[in-house]
Amino acid sequence: MAYSEQFQAMADAARAKVDEVTPDAVDVLVANGAVLVDIRDPDEHAAGHIPGSLNISRGKLEMNVEAMIADRQAVILCYCNAFNRGALSAATLHSMGYENAHFIAGGLGAYRKLGQTA
Repeated sequence: MAYSEQFQAMADAARAKVDEVTPDAVDVLVANGAVLVDIRDPDEHAAGHIPGSLNISRGKLEMNVEAMIADRQAVILCYCNAFNRGALSAATLHSMGYENAHFIAGGLGAYRKLGQTA
């Protein structure tokens, strides 16, 4: 998908502010208590997602995350299909005080390439 230059610049800036997690580290992090947040829209989530993930769409993240994840120290792994929305969401969470918010590099697509079921 082709993105506007402004959107891509915003996503790139967000990626520079937060750490990415490689797809092969996801299962271990989740086993150790990390919270998966699928920030895609509900119809995308319904079509397939990483098991156990919360679905908080990007458009409602700021309004809903505090009710769903109260612990500001929780390790949070945001993901979308690739990485732009995941990075933007992790940066937003950082600005809200969630210091351990990250995004999954390559998103759901990269996780699936590892042979993981989603």
